[in-house]
Amino acid sequence: MVTRARVNVEGAAGIMATTKSTKVAAGKTSRYNELKTMLEERRRELLSEVQGKIRDVRAEGNKERDVLDQGESSEVDIQEDIEFALIQMKSETLNKINEALRRLEEGTYGNCFECGDEIAEARLRALPFAVRCKDCEEARETAEQRERMLARKSGSSALFFDMSN
Repeated sequence: MVTRARVNVEGAAGIMATTKSTKVAAGKTSRYNELKTMLEERRRELLSEVQGKIRDVRAEGNKERDVLDQGESSEVDIQEDIEFALIQMKSETLNKINEALRRLEEGTYGNCFECGDEIAEARLRALPFAVRCKDCEEARETAEQRERMLARKSGSSALFFDMSN
């Protein structure tokens, strides 16, 4: 009788474990589909924006500039530079989203590059192409700031040293 009871408990534990793993797998599949939809939607938006900006810049570039004076021409050049910078930024974001979609297909999306832990869903919603968790990203930014400060200090001390010779 003891053996049967043990078998039944083990069988029940196995069923519960299977049910739990099925729920976890379903949860991961649901999260995967949700994140994939979010990334693809953002990619479509950005692609549309980039293509629209490129069309706008081309249309503006085709207009005659003969009627513009030097000041107006300078303003147009500045505006074109800003538009180009925006196109570049959106294109870079688009590339990051494409990389995130690739990682999603590989099964590595949502895991921090530094520590390997899962990136919080709230962070992924805010920044869908995030590659680091909040803590690792903060540590990286702090280290970069420290390096810039050290470079600035060593650069200014080298300049001061050069001037004293």
